[in-house]
Amino acid sequence: MDATKASVNLQSGLLRAKGRKRVATKQAIAKRKVKVPLPKASRPTIPGYGLANSSRGLLPWKWAENRLNRSRQYWIATTRPDGRPHVMVVWALWLDGAIYFSTGRESRKAKNLRHNPRCTMCTENAAEAVILEGLVDAEREIERIREFIRRYEKKYDWKLGKMAEDFISGKEPVFRLRPQLAFGLWEKKFSSSATRWRFA
Repeated sequence: MDATKASVNLQSGLLRAKGRKRVATKQAIAKRKVKVPLPKASRPTIPGYGLANSSRGLLPWKWAENRLNRSRQYWIATTRPDGRPHVMVVWALWLDGAIYFSTGRESRKAKNLRHNPRCTMCTENAAEAVILEGLVDAEREIERIREFIRRYEKKYDWKLGKMAEDFISGKEPVFRLRPQLAFGLWEKKFSSSATRWRFA
């Protein structure tokens, strides 16, 4: 075997090994089950609205997760450096206890989050609202970003194309909101079911 053939065989072997490693990593991510501790439910403080004093009727966290998963649009509220509020709509995913979303690095939202990572996001249906408050950071794990891209494209039936490449390379950010506090407000049963969840 000459040197050229040996080099080609070596490169082919390395590519196959990398391919197997990538497949194995994807399979591991697909199989892994991230255990996210359940938040603690309690009654929110909303004086004058006749809310029940007991814990009876509090919504289960699954009620909130169902709506976080089903929502197509999400409201996102950030704060400008001068203190003025900014509200916009984004597409997003509820994934392993966090909301993942993207926005251009130079968008108003991204600039606001660089200055102040505190953020509030809400589901689209105000009659069965889920409201999350927490801190936003940028996802750095490449395979998690790939997973975000796959799920995002499936949910919205839209190919990200060059944008996906920019996410993977780090040119454009993928953000995640890790909730610290959440509210579930169901209009039909508001007084008996209004719920606040605190995360550890």
